[in-house]
Amino acid sequence: MSEDIRKKAIEMLLSGATLLSEPCPYCKGVRVMKDGDALCVSCGKSPDKELEKNSNEPQNDSPVKKLEEKLQSMTDELSKEKDPEKQQTILKSINLLIDTISKLK
Repeated sequence: MSEDIRKKAIEMLLSGATLLSEPCPYCKGVRVMKDGDALCVSCGKSPDKELEKNSNEPQNDSPVKKLEEKLQSMTDELSKEKDPEKQQTILKSINLLIDTISKLK
């Protein structure tokens, strides 16, 4: 970390900036944010606004999305199943999926 970056980060923190929990998208370093501007303490980059906006949107390959897709397929499977024992097994799995999804959200 360069001395200039460290000084700027310290100034930002002393003037009310906060440390971000999300790492820098470029180097995975610690970031400081003040007035909507993020500064990576490691590489000194401020991510593009478009990159920041996209990182806050849920990704299509997120675990929640995958579980919701699985829930949909199991619901479809349940509607086609005629065997009561298999229906019970599918219902138990659906309930577990719903609980897991609600915990992740």
